[in-house]
Amino acid sequence: MKKIISGKVREVYDLEDGRMVIVTTDRISAFDVILPTMITDKGKVLNALANFWFDYTKDIVKNHMISSDLKDMPAEFQKPEFEGRTILVKKLKMIPYEVIVRGYMFGSMYEAYKKGEPFLGHKFDKEYKEAEKLAEPIVTPSTKAAEGHDINVTLQYMKDDLGEELGTKIEKAALAIYKKCYEHAYKNGIIIADTKFEFGLDENGDLVLGDEVLTPDSSRFWDLSKYEVGGSPASYDKQFVRDWLKANNLAGDPNIKEIPADVVAKTSAIYKECQAKICHK
Repeated sequence: MKKIISGKVREVYDLEDGRMVIVTTDRISAFDVILPTMITDKGKVLNALANFWFDYTKDIVKNHMISSDLKDMPAEFQKPEFEGRTILVKKLKMIPYEVIVRGYMFGSMYEAYKKGEPFLGHKFDKEYKEAEKLAEPIVTPSTKAAEGHDINVTLQYMKDDLGEELGTKIEKAALAIYKKCYEHAYKNGIIIADTKFEFGLDENGDLVLGDEVLTPDSSRFWDLSKYEVGGSPASYDKQFVRDWLKANNLAGDPNIKEIPADVVAKTSAIYKECQAKICHK
């Protein structure tokens, strides 16, 4: 067994038998800096949400989950500190794209729209306000860069690169997952404005959903009760930490010493509220 990734949030171990163990930590990053203070139980929340969605969408596409039971894992992980934040998964040949599904006019897409420009090959016929729901969700992939920032590309670029058949299969799977999960979250008071998926191929060449899925770290979750068109809606994610960093002129500062306890507690509560709303059928 060897550790192959120590990311912003996750530690990934290769069992060298076609399986991996992924541990989701309580680390938090903002403005490309991993912050020095952990957010209490954040890893457990992200893990619980991803596991819920993997189960909820397994009728649409296979996923990489094998088990979340520590008893199924090597002895090194059968300890209390790994409980609730560790999964055993199938190792995949990962597809080198993040597949972003956008359901609302927001962010960089809204910036392009305001200038009258198409966004990654998408043109918009009707008029939109900021944070307004799109007539139909769209797929905008980005390349996964080994270093530096990912690069947004058109859907056709991905299809040309991967082949029309696989590219179309990914597009259809991503939209189907988004739509099913959107309805569940909406019914429980959360709007999934946009999200990113990662897919891989298994030993049979079948498409498999991997990495994480529909967590506040990989998605834009808005509070339905506070949602209004024409601005930036209240969100269930690390925006509270980002706002504190900006207010204290610490955004992007790699030398930050700690996050105050009240900011940690509030951020932890936001993540837990999101889990409580989503993780029941």
